[in-house]
Amino acid sequence: MTTAFPPDLFSLKGQVAVVTGGNGGLGLAMARALQDAGATVVVTGRDPGKNAAVADEFEVRPLDVTDSPAVTRFFADLGRDRDVHILVNNAGIFLDDPVSAGDLSAWERMIDVNLTGPLRCAREAAGHMRRAGRGKIINIGSMYSVLGHPRSAGYTATKAGLVGLTRSLATELGGHNIQANAILPGWFPTDGNGDLPRRPEGEEIRRRTPAGRWGQVSDLAGVTVFLASRASDFVTGAAVPVDGGYLVNDRFLDEGPV
Repeated sequence: MTTAFPPDLFSLKGQVAVVTGGNGGLGLAMARALQDAGATVVVTGRDPGKNAAVADEFEVRPLDVTDSPAVTRFFADLGRDRDVHILVNNAGIFLDDPVSAGDLSAWERMIDVNLTGPLRCAREAAGHMRRAGRGKIINIGSMYSVLGHPRSAGYTATKAGLVGLTRSLATELGGHNIQANAILPGWFPTDGNGDLPRRPEGEEIRRRTPAGRWGQVSDLAGVTVFLASRASDFVTGAAVPVDGGYLVNDRFLDEGPV
């Protein structure tokens, strides 16, 4: 009897996933979610200490996504004995980059890491996915893919551009049974946010979030596995906010209706 909901719909057993920047923070949470769903996960990162800290959980390889030859070698090496079925483009940086600044170094660095880096990895991974006859590319944007950041034009531009890249990958690769989608995380307690959750500004963020709290790393598990699994085979080119509703709210929740 055919069932409309196969029991293995979300299973990633037998698939290989690459998570760039997966040695800490949100990337590590997503890597663990994919592994828990059955995938063999290869984590990359630039920090030797952070790489060593997760080496007992995953296969960990050093990789700088701005180094084109290194990215090519990385995927060619993986391809000697396996294909890549899932790519999570998580590696990224934030630098202060106000429009009034005269130096373009921060802008150029963020373009290279946050936007060109995912393109480099997607190009290489797509070859694996075409051979395998299926694939999932998950780009990690931000709520600043939608909002403007008051201190970093480069961060906003790259994260918005990543959504555009996602849509182009979806249209170009769809005929090869490869889906490309983006996740837009909201406010999470990460190293980059420091002590913000405990400051008055952090409380203001909580009050503006319909869920009534900051995100927890576990909040990313479900959407990551969904977008990596065949449950999302008819979902492509989407940008999914995981922000507790922050992007759709325009006031403090305890202020009541206007």
